[in-house]
Amino acid sequence: MKRKAEQKKSGLMQIGQTAEKAGVSKQSLQYYLMVGLLEPVEVTPSGRRMFDDASVKRIQLIYKLNKSGYTLRAIRELFIEREKDAKK
Repeated sequence: MKRKAEQKKSGLMQIGQTAEKAGVSKQSLQYYLMVGLLEPVEVTPSGRRMFDDASVKRIQLIYKLNKSGYTLRAIRELFIEREKDAKK
């Protein structure tokens, strides 16, 4: 019980909750992680990947871009370029 209370307090969600909130399947979210489109905000000592509301927005953007015809590889490259520009 304490762990769930801490998660709610911190605003972090597990993978299933994050997928549901973003409107994608858990499998899609796991695939986004596997191909490097998304990183967890935190990994608990037990290995649970945790996400926040910014992660949900990123997942929704990935989903919309993919449905618009962008490949996941192209989306990943866009994110990489964006992150490079942000570091300049």
